[in-house]
Amino acid sequence: MALAETAQAVGAPHSYKVSPQIKRYTLMDTGFVKTKNGNFQLERALDPNSPYNSALKLRIQVDKDLKKLSIAVTTSNGLRAVDIFKTDQTAENVVQYNYVLDNLIERQVIEQN
Repeated sequence: MALAETAQAVGAPHSYKVSPQIKRYTLMDTGFVKTKNGNFQLERALDPNSPYNSALKLRIQVDKDLKKLSIAVTTSNGLRAVDIFKTDQTAENVVQYNYVLDNLIERQVIEQN
């Protein structure tokens, strides 16, 4: 996942950027984990019925300088990006996606463009 000033998942109607009010401890409080290279990564299952073994995952990464990010919805192994916005079969996944992003907006981790 390439990090950029703004990011959005494949097919998503909105793009997001890192909030200027972001704090490192807020990233940790919201579930981000520090990676080997110092970036912060959040990985959440998008299946509302089973948060484990989900077929789809939301992956958000913020760089160590807290300036750039990437957002992707991927298959369970993380190898392929998926567009959950194009069919009604993934409507529950879209609700979960919006819930996670709304929580991050509320906690001043990201902002909608």
